[in-house]
Amino acid sequence: MPDMLQTIHHAAIICSDYPTSRAFYVETLGLAVIAEHYREARQSYKLDLALPGGGQIELFSFPDAPPRPSRPEAQGLRHLAFTVSDVAECKTALEAKGIAVEPIRVDEYTGRRFTFFADPDGLPLELYEG
Repeated sequence: MPDMLQTIHHAAIICSDYPTSRAFYVETLGLAVIAEHYREARQSYKLDLALPGGGQIELFSFPDAPPRPSRPEAQGLRHLAFTVSDVAECKTALEAKGIAVEPIRVDEYTGRRFTFFADPDGLPLELYEG
């Protein structure tokens, strides 16, 4: 598939509590809102959020969406990783906002620092030093 895939455009996340997840991604993580729509027929919100590198997160709410197992290592999406310039600085900033962040580790293959935290639904999010 040469030249077919260029980059990741977006990651879609279904949340259990829209106001809580919206506040987390917009206020805590600081992502900019591109568009927000309430879809009456589905009783669902769709929030498009901009990532600084050009990618997006689509945040959805659906009534009675079933939980998705993430631990132990379930099949499917394992985690969503964000590149940051300084993992320790970002860890400190998240902890100052009351977010639990795992200890910083070093990738044994790349030598880069990384850590994990979770969104309000327990989706594992990674900070990876670029």
